[in-house]
Amino acid sequence: MRFPKRILNVLVAAVICGFPVVAAAQVTADELLDRLAQPDLRNWDVVEAQLYQEWSRSGSATADYLLRMGREAMEAQDFPVAYDHLTALTDHAPEFAEGWNTRATLFFEMGSYGPAIADIQRTLVLEPRHFGALSGLGFMLEEMGELEDALAAFEAARAIHPHHPEIQSGIERIERQLEGRTL
Repeated sequence: MRFPKRILNVLVAAVICGFPVVAAAQVTADELLDRLAQPDLRNWDVVEAQLYQEWSRSGSATADYLLRMGREAMEAQDFPVAYDHLTALTDHAPEFAEGWNTRATLFFEMGSYGPAIADIQRTLVLEPRHFGALSGLGFMLEEMGELEDALAAFEAARAIHPHHPEIQSGIERIERQLEGRTL
């Protein structure tokens, strides 16, 4: 196989200068969030999956392991084990937003809204554009009857991720409920 000379020169220069060639192809969370906000984006689900993958990289093998184990335990409905792993994760890596978000999801699934909301608040301090945390907050606030606050959370999520159908349906559902209250 023969490479064009221009590509070969770039590859050789990258290796000699110590630049990782693969890193150039990596996309940052900021770039993915910018793409996700584009109104005409067709493959939003692919971009969303890439973003969650990026958010799930802590930079620590230990934190990544604890996140994976916590998620696997959640999937198996083993909430005590999930709690142990995810609490160890938030203790080990308190600046890792996805650790807090995943534990918030666990609390939500357990019906413990107070701790879930506290972990969402921590998530949003670390990653203010975490539309998953915002929409999760919207669902909980809606269930708690706090419709105006739920609507605000869903609208904040939509501003970041205008394509997700669950976010849009949450907004529409709450708007219908709020309209019914004013009659």
